[in-house]
Amino acid sequence: MLSMHLIDALDAEILLTLDQDPQATVLSLSRTLGVARNTVHARLRRLATDGSLAPFSQRVRTEALGLPLLAFISISISQSSSDIAVAALQTIPEIIEMHATTGDADLLAKVAAKDPADLHRITNAMLAIDGVVRTSTAMSLVEVMPTRTLPLLQAATRK
Repeated sequence: MLSMHLIDALDAEILLTLDQDPQATVLSLSRTLGVARNTVHARLRRLATDGSLAPFSQRVRTEALGLPLLAFISISISQSSSDIAVAALQTIPEIIEMHATTGDADLLAKVAAKDPADLHRITNAMLAIDGVVRTSTAMSLVEVMPTRTLPLLQAATRK
């Protein structure tokens, strides 16, 4: 795993400025922020290489891929085959995010699907994996707040 550094106020300012203008050049960022061009360039390179920034592919909305239905699936797995089950679950492309959790289930998966029938197919594929004991599905009706880090970046600029 990469050694990620903590985002400081300048990093946050750079990222917020890029949010406003994703096509901004290093030169325009340096002028806007009143920082040397080499400093901006070095900061962007570090953010890109140390794991601080997610890949560009994570910006793609699932609706644009023909998968408008989102669901959250709690997955209970056999502890004796957990590594094998997790590896098999990771091969299902519609599982777009997965976390090990506490509570009644062992994993929580965020799944994108075409429609309820497609979600049913995906759930059955999950249940067919050795080590998956049961699932419980909650479909998203509407996204009331998307994943966001903007307020966190804004707070980082004030530290």
